Amino acid sequence: MKDEIKTLLLIISLSFGLTILVLFLVNLQSMIFPLISLAVSDSINPCTFVIYTMFLIALSLKEGISKRKIYEIGMAFVVAIYISYYILGIGLVVFTRSIPTWIAGVVSLIFGFYTFFTGYFEKSRVAGKKNVRKSIFRQEATLFGAFALGVMVSFTLLPCSAGSYLIYAILISKIGRTLTWILLGLYNLIFVLPLLIILFTVSSIAESKSLSQKIVRRSRELSMIAGFVLMLLGVYVLFFY
Repeated sequence: MKDEIKTLLLIISLSFGLTILVLFLVNLQSMIFPLISLAVSDSINPCTFVIYTMFLIALSLKEGISKRKIYEIGMAFVVAIYISYYILGIGLVVFTRSIPTWIAGVVSLIFGFYTFFTGYFEKSRVAGKKNVRKSIFRQEATLFGAFALGVMVSFTLLPCSAGSYLIYAILISKIGRTLTWILLGLYNLIFVLPLLIILFTVSSIAESKSLSQKIVRRSRELSMIAGFVLMLLGVYVLFFY
C-alpha cells in the first residue's frame, strides 16, 4: 500500500477512535456522527497539507538543522495553529449560542457543495497562497519564528475550514460550557493530528516532505470526499438530529 494511503487511513482511524472514545466518556453518543463527519472532513483537508508541505520544504532547505531541532520547530508550528484555532472556536461558540441547530444543517449542505465542487474543478481554497509561501520561506528556523508563522498561517486556512468549524460551533454551543470546551479541544486535536503524524512517523525531513507532497497530489479526491461527507451531515442534522 502506498505511504500516503497508509497515512490517510491512520489519520482517519485515529479521528474515529478519539471521537467515539471521548463522546462515550461524556455520554454524548448523539454527537458521534456529526463530530466524526466534521472531524474526518477536516483532518484530511487538502489545504492543511498544502501549507504543511510548504513548511517542510522550507525546513528542508535550511542548513545544519538537527532532527531534534526539526521536531521542536515543527511542534511550535503545530501548537500555534492549535491555540489559534481554539481561540477562534471560543469566539464562534459565543457567537453561535443563539443560532438554531437547523442552521448548522443548511451551512453543512452549502459548504459541502462548495468543498466538493472546488475540489472537482481543482480550485485552491488557501487565501493569499503566494504571500503565505513567501512568509514561510522567509521565516527563520527558530521556535518563535515557527510559532509566529503558525499563528499567521491559521488565518489563511479559514476559507478551507471555517464552514466545518462554524457547523461544529453551532452544534456544541447548546450542550453546556464545560463539555463545549472539552469538545472544542478534541476537534482541534483532530485538526492538527495529520501534521503530528507526518512529523513524527517518518525518519527524516525529506521523507516527511515527500509524504506530504504525495497527499497534496490527491487534493482533488480528498476535497470531493470531504464535501460529500459534509452534504450527508447536512441532511442528517436537518432531518434526524
